[in-house]
Amino acid sequence: MKRAENKVVIVTGGALGIGRETCILLAKEKAKVAVTDILDREGEELVAEIKKSGGIAKYWHLDVSDEQEVKKVYAEVVEEFGKLDATVNNAGIAGVDKPTHELTEDEWDSVMSINVKGVFFCTKHAIPHMQKSGGGSIINLSSIYGIIGAGDIPHYHASKGAVRLMAKNDALIYAKDKIRVNSVHPGFIWTPLVEEFGKDVPDFRENLNKFHPIGHVGEPMDIAYGILYLVSDESKFVTGSELVIDGGYTCK
Repeated sequence: MKRAENKVVIVTGGALGIGRETCILLAKEKAKVAVTDILDREGEELVAEIKKSGGIAKYWHLDVSDEQEVKKVYAEVVEEFGKLDATVNNAGIAGVDKPTHELTEDEWDSVMSINVKGVFFCTKHAIPHMQKSGGGSIINLSSIYGIIGAGDIPHYHASKGAVRLMAKNDALIYAKDKIRVNSVHPGFIWTPLVEEFGKDVPDFRENLNKFHPIGHVGEPMDIAYGILYLVSDESKFVTGSELVIDGGYTCK
């Protein structure tokens, strides 16, 4: 398959979970993949795996909350691969599970600096490269909890709601440049982040399964295929949209 042939794609938070499966799938579909993360060992191992399978990939260390590092890495990716077609703004954290009145400023800021500011920095520094190459696709990883509430983790919900609206607004601003901006809203996907969140909760996965009309939580590859669609030219008429991939969770 060659659905992303000749596309140059940056994936933030690419070493694990949804990011990892997205990098593998994009490389399989013939994209040139810039794997970025703060998990250097896992990122380098992933690149080695992709190359062993015949794909094209390179790893960069990237803390998305550091604007100068974002600017530097995005420029280096373009220097390495010649252009930038898409950025998958996937890096994110959940934060501590406390009610709003118990959250500290530092706890709030730690989530916002990665989940919101990180998306802003990556979008900001992707756009000039996309403008030069005549267009592109920006994909913000939000969540079902960027659309609905759950009564927990207030700063996470706020951050994912922000990412959703950032995508819509940027879609309007940059449509004239043929830059499409969309958000992806996973339901519960069995990733290291979700597994860690529920490690001390009895029957956590079994109970999660019951929340989804389809009968089970999702897998990272379920989201990766949605991201592939938004990277590819198949979605050339799609911008400002919310791609919900949640096993029916938000239907209720």
